[in-house]
Amino acid sequence: MSTYPIPFNRPGLTGQELNYIADAIQRGHISGDGYYTKQCHRLLEETLSIRKALLTTSCTHALEMSAILLNIQAGDEVICPDFTFVSTINAFVLRGARPVFVDVRPDTLNLDETLLEAAITPRTKAILVVHYGGVACEMDTILEIAKRYGIPVIEDNAHGLFARYKGRYLGTMGVMATQSFHETKNFQCGEGGALLINAAEYAERAEIIREKGTNRSRFFRGQVDKYTWVDVGSSYLPSDMLAAHLYAQLENRDVIQGKRQRIWDTYNTQLAGWADQYDVQLPTVPTECEQSYHVFYMVMPSLASRQALINHLKAEGILSVFHYLPLHLSDMGVQYGGKPMDCPVTERLGDCLIRLPLFNDLTEHEQTRVIETIQQFKGWE
Repeated sequence: MSTYPIPFNRPGLTGQELNYIADAIQRGHISGDGYYTKQCHRLLEETLSIRKALLTTSCTHALEMSAILLNIQAGDEVICPDFTFVSTINAFVLRGARPVFVDVRPDTLNLDETLLEAAITPRTKAILVVHYGGVACEMDTILEIAKRYGIPVIEDNAHGLFARYKGRYLGTMGVMATQSFHETKNFQCGEGGALLINAAEYAERAEIIREKGTNRSRFFRGQVDKYTWVDVGSSYLPSDMLAAHLYAQLENRDVIQGKRQRIWDTYNTQLAGWADQYDVQLPTVPTECEQSYHVFYMVMPSLASRQALINHLKAEGILSVFHYLPLHLSDMGVQYGGKPMDCPVTERLGDCLIRLPLFNDLTEHEQTRVIETIQQFKGWE
C-alpha cells in the first residue's frame, strides 16, 4: 500500500475478480491450465486472431521462452532498444547472447528503425522491439529489414495489449510476442504474462517448454498415451486463481481502456499549454497508431528540473516516478554489451523523463490535483 494519498499506481477491480477466484477454487483446479487459464487463452486467440496464446508467470518468463524457442546460443547477438526494462534483454543474455543496444526515436521513444540495419551482423539471431507506452514501433520498416536478413522479430508488448499499428494489433506482427499482467499494467493479476505465438512452427514446442520440457499437453489431448521429458523447459504456468482474476479484467477491456483514455486525454489536453511554455515534451502518438493509454510521461528540460518536479509532487502527496536508465551504461550492459554504444536519446530520457499517476481507478478529483500541482511548478526558473 502506497503511503502517498495519490500513488503512482493502484490496482483496481472491475467487479468479477473475486467471484471468479472463488469459482476457480470451487472447480477444484487452481494450478496451471485450469478453466480460467483456458478462457484467457481463448479470448486472446480469438480477439487478436493469433495461432496460440499461453499464459505465463510473468512477461519475463515469456521472454525466456522466446529465447529458448529461437535456440539462442552463446555468442549470438540480439538487438534491442537501449531504453527498455532489463527483462527484455536479460532473457537472452541468460542463454549466452550478447546484447546490441540501439538508440530510440526522440518522438515515440521506440527503437529507431533508421539505426537498425547498421546494428545487424552475421551473428544477429533476433531483433527485439518494445512498443513503449503502448505506441507502436515503425513495424513496416523493421519487418522489412528483418525479412531481408532472415532475422526473427520478437515484440515485447508489455505495454500495448489491444493497441494497433495501421489497424493490426500489437503483438501479432513478429514471430511471437510477450505480454505483461503485472499490477502496474492495464490488465493485471498481480504477477503474470503471456507468450503469443504467430508463427506455426513454434506452437507445439512452446507448449513443451512451458510444461517443464514435457509433452504433457499432447497427453491431455489424447495424442500420446503417456507424457515424458522431451525438451528443455521450466515451470511457466500461472495459478488458475491468477488467471481467474485476469479473465475478469480482459472481459472488461473496453471499460478499462475507456477509463485510461479519458485520463490520458485529460493530461494531454490540460498540460499542453504549461508544457509548451516551459519546453516540456509530452507524448507523441503517430496517426497510424492506436495506443493503449498505458503511461503518460513528460520529458523535462534537464535532470535537475525532473528531480525538482518529482520532489514538488511528493511534497503534495503525489507519487511520480522516472523510468528506465540506459542499459548500455549499466554494470551488466557494460559487461555484456562490448564496446560503448552511442545512445544520446536514451541517455537524455534516463535523466529527464517523468511518469504521472495513471491507473484504472484514478478519480477526477485526484487527477485535477495532479494537474494543478504541476501547473504551479516553476522550480527550474
